[in-house]
Amino acid sequence: MLPVRRIRDSLFTSPLRHAEVPMVHTIKLKKIGGSVGAILPKELLQRQHLAANDEVFAVETPEGILLTAVDPVTAAALAAYAEVAKENRAALAALAKL
Repeated sequence: MLPVRRIRDSLFTSPLRHAEVPMVHTIKLKKIGGSVGAILPKELLQRQHLAANDEVFAVETPEGILLTAVDPVTAAALAAYAEVAKENRAALAALAKL
């Protein structure tokens, strides 16, 4: 899964400026009926523009679980399109005129 590697690599191996250091939160898992839920702090939800019933994606990585509001499949598709569009700019411009 290429986008997961890019996300993980950018988070753990790129030089981060002070303002870009990721905030780490301890999340407690709680039993909710027959399931288990993660309770996220209100401040984190506000900063990430998330609310109750929003969809997030749990991505398993070698380091653990990455919880993200960005769909990794959609991110990969957009990255692939950007690469193809860059390589085929003239052909896409010609198609746009049709």
